[in-house]
Order: sequence, then structure tokens, then C-alpha cells
Amino acid sequence: MNHWHALPGDGVLDAVGSTPEGLSDASARARLRTHGPNLLEATPPASAWGILLSQFRSVVVLLLLSATFLAALFGEIPEAVAIAAVLVLNAGIGFGVELRARRAMEALLSYTVPWATALRDGETCRVPAAELVPGDVILVAAGESVPADARVLEAWDLRTSEAALTGEFAPVGKLVDPVPRETVLAERRSMLFTGTSVASGQGKAVVVATGSGTELGGIGKLVQSVEDEETPLEERLDVLGRRLVWLTLGVAAVVGGVGFLQGLPPREMVETALALAIAAVPEGLPAVATIALAVGLRRMARRNALIRRLAAVEALGSTTVICADKTGTLTSGEMTVTRVAGIGWEVQVSGAGYDPVGSFSKDGVALSSGELDPFDALLHTAAISGDATVDAEGRLLRGDPTDAALLILARKAGLDPGRLLEGSQVVERVPFSSVRPLTACVVESSLGGASHVKGAPAEILGRCTLVLSPSGPEPLDRDTGGKLDELNQAMAREGLRVIALAQGRDVGGDPLSGLTFLGFAGITDPPAAGVRDTVGKLQQAGIRTVMITGDQAATASAIARDLDMLGGESQVVEGRALGNLDDEGLQRLVGTAAAFSRASPRDKLDIVDALQKRGEVVAMLGDGVNDAPALKKANVGVAMGHRGTDAAKETADVVLQDDRFPTIAAAVEEGRVIFDNIRKFVFYLFSCNVAEVLVLLLAGLAALPLPLLPLQILWLNLVTDTFPALALAMEPGEEGVMTRPPRDPKAGIMSGPFIRALFAFAGLITAVSLGAFLWGLRTLDPQRATTVAFMTLALAQLFHLGNARSHGPVLAPRRALANRWAVAAVPLVLLLQLLAVYAPPLQRILGTVPLRAAEWAVIVPAAILPAVVGQGWRWIRQRKG
Repeated sequence: MNHWHALPGDGVLDAVGSTPEGLSDASARARLRTHGPNLLEATPPASAWGILLSQFRSVVVLLLLSATFLAALFGEIPEAVAIAAVLVLNAGIGFGVELRARRAMEALLSYTVPWATALRDGETCRVPAAELVPGDVILVAAGESVPADARVLEAWDLRTSEAALTGEFAPVGKLVDPVPRETVLAERRSMLFTGTSVASGQGKAVVVATGSGTELGGIGKLVQSVEDEETPLEERLDVLGRRLVWLTLGVAAVVGGVGFLQGLPPREMVETALALAIAAVPEGLPAVATIALAVGLRRMARRNALIRRLAAVEALGSTTVICADKTGTLTSGEMTVTRVAGIGWEVQVSGAGYDPVGSFSKDGVALSSGELDPFDALLHTAAISGDATVDAEGRLLRGDPTDAALLILARKAGLDPGRLLEGSQVVERVPFSSVRPLTACVVESSLGGASHVKGAPAEILGRCTLVLSPSGPEPLDRDTGGKLDELNQAMAREGLRVIALAQGRDVGGDPLSGLTFLGFAGITDPPAAGVRDTVGKLQQAGIRTVMITGDQAATASAIARDLDMLGGESQVVEGRALGNLDDEGLQRLVGTAAAFSRASPRDKLDIVDALQKRGEVVAMLGDGVNDAPALKKANVGVAMGHRGTDAAKETADVVLQDDRFPTIAAAVEEGRVIFDNIRKFVFYLFSCNVAEVLVLLLAGLAALPLPLLPLQILWLNLVTDTFPALALAMEPGEEGVMTRPPRDPKAGIMSGPFIRALFAFAGLITAVSLGAFLWGLRTLDPQRATTVAFMTLALAQLFHLGNARSHGPVLAPRRALANRWAVAAVPLVLLLQLLAVYAPPLQRILGTVPLRAAEWAVIVPAAILPAVVGQGWRWIRQRKG
């Protein structure tokens, strides 16, 4: 049964077989054996071995493992050791970065309460919360955590903080009376929920669900049911890897067939096939991809985005939709008075949150205290009526967020409760209750008594006989009351939480009757600093922001309007409407919805799923336990670092250290830069590898000697190519990276133009390398000719780095020097290449000989030619532009 909130208290007691005095101890023990302990089930943690093995699941890595095995099988031990070393390096980097606690359900265990106060055998006693069972009657008080889901039986000023469960920070007043069965979770005021805490008052309730049967346990089940989504990069690299497998097999088959027809010895055929297989596989790709993502991780950390899963770095750059919780994500998470109004007057209030910096304006003109009597009286009551404490740094230390908002309103006018009460004595503070939804502070001084009252508009207006207007006190007659009702409703339609304030004088009798109405305070959780600009920046980048909140529709609409999220077909949808839609209808709806109100954890999960089925790459921002399932389902889950619950942070891929929405835009920008850089080094590595394959393949088809030895190719792939590729991972972003639309999620890393450019440059490098080799064969001995080909190919690939760095030319000094890592890679690789031909140990391993000046005169011009052609072509294209 999940509609306990709709049943009367005595009906719930009958249904669970209990009484107002609770269960007997014997009955509780019997039920404990039936229902089990009141504990949440934890997901088995990912083992270190499991994380390590996951580093070897990519097709490219499996291909390299196969190459290692074949090299060892045919006695090519140095090649096998070198490739194995690359695999170990790649796995070590990935393992070191991703070794973290991916244990979302264990974080939920932090909400388990160790002890509870219950009635057993009619006596009040402390029992381990794990031993609570349905039917137990529990007692809760301010400052305590709720140990189980329970139906309220009695309430005295009982309010609970349910932010972790619903995402909304305002305390919820609890009632004894049932609420309609269709009431959404955030409005079930007759219920208490595990994982929430008592903000004020005390209450008595009967337990109706424990452990995994609670609302919190249900969220845990949702988290467990969601499978990890592959990021776009993981998918693209997997596709690329599969293509490499077929390319390698095809090349080996061609070479084997040609060798067989030419009658080559088996040993030579094996050596040639192995050389081609090594050439076809960019051995440095997994390591470079991992390091590039790690570089992105470091860059994002500098911008306050901590990455918990490497592939999420690039996935952020692929994002097409950002789903964000409202409270504390798009908004400041701090209640703020933005509008104050009464009969014949209205004041706008600037500033946000608990910072007492702000100003007042009336009809667009600045207003100071002392210029409007009703406003001044309202400020006085706002300062005194509450009981909140906010420190100098804007932190709410004690009290209700509504009281804090009114206190800050008064402080903006320079009022301080302590100074206002000098010479007066607080004789009574009247607490909020479900029967009397107001609070009051009654004071006495030498001038007489006074009461400062605030609360629900209908409650306050019903106790007022006068209204203070700019011209003075006036009777609160039916006509005036109607105007105030209309003003209240208009403010509520704007998404404001409306609080009425009043004063009483000469309070010898009832301090809460015969009051003078002062005005309404419109309170909201305003958009956080920078959010509006960020939403606009994301829209410019082709990324849609969708708000998902547990708050009411009017509030969601108001915030969406403030953030310019509404327009065209955009709409605000209530969560309860989602249950009436099939998959196709839901997918159509999420295509136009700007915001979802009263959304449950299941709704959030369904929204993310529907967006993904539309082909969107979804980033989900949240901070509560209720966000955990959607965070896990999204392509990129993003949690708040300070305010976020442990459950949200452990489920997320990214944690924002500063809790600011603008940080996600910075992370998206970095993600786009990282993907651009991945494309750059894939372009570089593959054009180099294709050139190596073409050199070997064309030489084999022409019945020429082997122009490159297997270890020389491995040297090129692991040393000469890898350092420039790593430098490309550090390349700064191109201009306009956040003004172009997101990439098509279905598009691969290699597009048609990408492949054509790759083969064009590979052809140039092949031509100069084979040309130098043929020159060497005519004028030099075979070993020296091979060394000439080896050096020409190596330098041509190195100078090709400039072609890979940008779509445009990198001839201008400022552009050429923008990446100091690329600048440093050139002399480093040159030094390594010189060692390869002049250092005796490397000469023996690589089969090279020292080069002479005449040979350098051929090598250097040939190696520079592809770079000159590439930069010249791009310069001409830019000029035509």
C-alpha cells in the first residue's frame, strides 16, 4: 500500500495492526523476523580488480593484445615487450584515475538513523532504528532524523526538512488530517519520510514502511536498476577499434597473398605481415586518449569541475540537453523577498540570498526607509516576528528560511532586531502550528505592548480589523479585503510564496486579534548569480536547458521566465501528466518542455530516458537523493560538491566544487576542446599510420625490399608519433568553440572530409618516404636506404604536426607558439631520432646506420614538403574564406 497519506490516522493504525500506544515488545520482535531490519540494501562495491579489468575491454586494446601475442609467438620478443609496455601504461593511467568508490547505495546508508524513540508496551523507550517495524509508534522532535516512513498521528508545530528527498529546501508543515490520494510526494503533509529531518516542533506517528520499502529505499532500487550509459567517446573509439581490426586483417591478407605469389620465404612473409600489422595499429592511441582525457580532467578541476570518470570529460562536449534541478542549482537555494505590497503601494527589492546587500524601489524610483509608513512598519515587524539567525557570511545558523528572508529584508534597510528590541521585553513567541498557520512575537515596553505577526494570508487577514495604507490606518472592510485577496493571488501566480504581516497594539487581551494589516511579502528562491547568462550561452552553443523540480508549476514557470527558457513551443509540464503518456508521447513532450514541476525521482529518470531515446546526449545536474537515479541514467551525471548529498556525488560522473551552474558551461567548453583535440591526434596518428601501411604495401606490391623493419615501425608509433600526439592533447581551444551547435551524437570521430584529408596527407608522406627510399636503393646499400626511408618518414610525420594542430594555418608566430608542448615536442623528437641513428645501442636494436650529409640533403627537403603543402593549402583556403 502506498497511499497511507490518504487514510485517517485510526484507519492506518487498524491497517498495520497497531494502537496509539504502539506495539508490544513481543509483537515487534515477531514483525522484525517477518519484515527484516530497517536498513537499506547496499550495492556490492566495484572491486579494484573489476576496475582494472575494465581498462582492457576496448577493441583497440584487445587488438594490441593480439599483436603482442603474435609477436611473441614468432619470436619477435622486443616488439612484444614494447607493445605490452604501452598496454600496461595505458591501463595504469586509466586505473589510477578511475579507482574510486562507485557505490551509490552505500552513500544512501548515511541516512540510516542509529536510534529512535518508540512506544513499546505503552512505554516510551529508545530502540535501535534498525529494529523498527511497521506498526511501531514513534516520537520525533526538532533536530532529529526521521527513522522510517510513518503516518502522522499528532503534530505540534511539526515541520520537516525534505530537501534530500524532494529537492526543495523550505520546511514542510505536517498535518494530522489525510490528504488526497493523488497528492504528489512533496505535498504529502500527513507523512514523515526516512532521510528527512525535523526542523521544528514535535510529533507522533505510526511506522508504515521500513528499509527498502520506504520512499528512500525505492530511490535506491531505481539507482540499482539503471545501467551505466556509454559515453559518446567510448562508443566512437569502439567503432574505430572494430574498423581497425578489419583493416589489419585485410592488410595482412593482401601482403600474405602477394608474398605467396612472389614465392617469398615464410620467415620473410611473417616479418612483413607483422610489420604491416604494427603499422596499421596506432599503438599509442589508447595511452594518448587516456592522457588527453586526464589533461581535460586537470583543466576542468582548475575551473571547479571534478571528474570522477575519464570518458565524462569528452561526453560533456557532446551534450545536447542539460537537465537541471531548480532549487540550489538554477536558483540560489536561499529564500529572498523580492516584492512587498499592500493597499495603494508596492516596493521592489533587489539582492539575492542571505546577503543583506540590496535596495528598494517604488515605481522605478529608489526608496529609502522613512518615506513610506506601511513599508516601514512592515520592515519593523519583519525584523522582530521571526526567530532566525544568519551570520555575517550569509549562513543560516538557526531558524526557518522564511524567517531568514524577512530578517534579511529588514537588514537591507539597516534594521537590526537586537537594537529594535532595546528597552523592550519579549514576553511570548507564538509558534507555527497546522491549526494556526502563523508565528508572532509579543513585546512589552514603557510605551505599552505590541504584537508582530506573520503567516498565511487568509489566516492573518481573518484576524485584522484595520489596514495601514500610505494615508494612514483604514477599516478592513469587504471591498478592501477583496482587493487584498486579489493582490495575494496575483503574487502567487507569479510563483511567489506570499506571507502576510500585521501588528497589534495594546495587547492586554488576545495578542493575535484586532490586528492592523501591513502588507504582503513575496518570497522566492531567485535565480543564482550568472545562471541567466549561462542559459543564454548554452542556447548559443545549441544546448537546451530543461528544469526539473519538485516545486509547484507556478514557481517553475516564474523561474523559467526569469531565465528566458520559455518561448515558441516551450512549456511547463506537471510531473503527474507523465504517467498518462506512452513512450512515443513522452518523447514528443520532452522535445518541447522547458520545465517539469512536481517531478518525482521516477519522473526524472523517465525524462532523461525519453531524451536519450530521441538521440540526445543528456547531462543531469542534481544534489539530492531524489536525483540519484537520473544522475546515473544520464550520459553525464553532475552533482553539487558542497550542498550535494553523498548519494548524488557517488552516483555522478562530475562534481561541481563551487555549486555554481555557470561551472557546467565551462565544463562543456572544456569538453568540446578536448574532443577537438582528440580528433586532432586521431587525425595525426592515423595519417601517420596509413602512410606507414602505404609505404610497406606499395613496396611489397612493387617487389621492393622491406623499406622499414618491424622495430623501426614500432619506434615510430611509440616514440616519434606519440610525443606530438600528446602535445596535441594540450592544444588550446579554437575560436567559436561555444558558438557552434553540438556534434551529432551518432557521428563518428572520422567524417568524410576528415578521412579525405587524412588520406591526402598520408599520400604526401608516403610519396616523399618512398621517393627517398628509391633514391637510396639506387645510390646506397640496402641498410642505408632503409635508414633513409626511416628518417624521412619520421621527420615528415613530425613536421606534419602543424597540419594537425588547426583547421587553419599555424604560420603566425602567436598561433605557432600558442601550444608550448607542441613547440617542445619538435626538438625532443628530433633528438630521439638522432639517437636512433647515431647511438650504437639503438643502432643495433633498430637496424640503422649513421647518416651522412649527402643523405640529409635528400631527407630534410623531402620531409618538409608535406608540411609546406599543407600549410600553403590551408592559407589559400583561409584567404578565400
